[in-house]
Amino acid sequence: MTQSPAVRVTGPSGAVRLGERAARTLVAEFARRNDPKAGLLVGATPESAVLAAAIEALLPGDRLVVTPAEGAATVALREHVTAQGRWVADRVRVVDTLSEADAAAVVIVAEPFTGTAEEARAAVDGLAKYLAEGAVLSVAAPLFRTEGAGPELDRQGVLHGVRTDVVLRNSPPVRVHHLRFTPAPVTLAASLSPAYRPSSVPLTRRMHIDSNGVAAAGITLGLAALARAARPKSRLWLLPALATAPVAAFFRDPERDVPEDPTAVVASADGQVLSVQRLTDERFGDGEWLRIAVFLSVLDVHVNRAPVAGKVVDYFVADGGFVNAMKPDAEHNVAAYTVLDTDHGTVVVAQRTGLIARRIVQRAAVGSLLAKGERFGLIRFGSRTDVYLPAEAAEPLVGPGDKVVGGATVIARWR
Repeated sequence: MTQSPAVRVTGPSGAVRLGERAARTLVAEFARRNDPKAGLLVGATPESAVLAAAIEALLPGDRLVVTPAEGAATVALREHVTAQGRWVADRVRVVDTLSEADAAAVVIVAEPFTGTAEEARAAVDGLAKYLAEGAVLSVAAPLFRTEGAGPELDRQGVLHGVRTDVVLRNSPPVRVHHLRFTPAPVTLAASLSPAYRPSSVPLTRRMHIDSNGVAAAGITLGLAALARAARPKSRLWLLPALATAPVAAFFRDPERDVPEDPTAVVASADGQVLSVQRLTDERFGDGEWLRIAVFLSVLDVHVNRAPVAGKVVDYFVADGGFVNAMKPDAEHNVAAYTVLDTDHGTVVVAQRTGLIARRIVQRAAVGSLLAKGERFGLIRFGSRTDVYLPAEAAEPLVGPGDKVVGGATVIARWR
């Protein structure tokens, strides 16, 4: 059997295994596509969590080709697939070598890359021929390695929307790379579901805490511990300790039911509508824009979501002040602009700082595809989020004073 062109993995004494959470992250780009697509899973075994996640992600029109890992028996792999039932067996084909596979929309490497940078480069080059136009290659590498495959993969695919996800709940922790080497069409975004991201820690099925909140809560607990150690007879340590829960709650990240209506534009953030107005802004192009501004208090969810499906074509930060976000002059505050190309023209989301908010987090690289309602960033503490739509193409459905829910409330509709 010809070995699949993947980077070698460590031996039994230092094996890197992908658990359920890492497997789900690795298969995320395959799972989020709702159109009939072809997938290629390289280097699987019957016991692989990645194979199980890929099978779970299958939709009726999908096709998945699977190649065995080095040393794995093709017959055993076929028997495992057949045992999953007729529905799975009709959609999954096990082949002996990669040479029998066709180009796919998503290529997934089931075993983590742990070799040298040269081996990683050779493996990626070898897999490139199996990537269709605009396809995604998903691979994993150990997180805590200063040399080798990980850093090399960080440098791959940056022109067309690379995304990396850190999975700490794996032994050892891994970084999952989703690489795109050729541009993806804008029209593909409409067929996507919001991406699965391990950056949020689940509390319940419907409520998560963003990783920023976990870090912030850890800092407050650390301060409490230091205060207790420094002044054991004082109750000063209670101040940071009691602040832990409110700080974590600020970074809450609930699941949202995104409207399926293709004409609907959803709110990019939770909060209160400040203004709905038509204006011009030459930075985004000619013509008038419909701008819907939403104020986020410290009690609102601060995760930002894409108001429409689209492709990130630009991202820039504009300098400014830190005026109270509820005041009109806040439009001149420091702001981060994410520009989307969509089926209806250009759409822009502005994440604005406020009097207290001084930190903007934006996680969508240029070239990335965002589904409607997909998380792409957040703003820490009170702030404002503006959505710019082509004025002649959109009709507003909200007005000043209305409360909106990010990813769920329809704020406008395409004409």
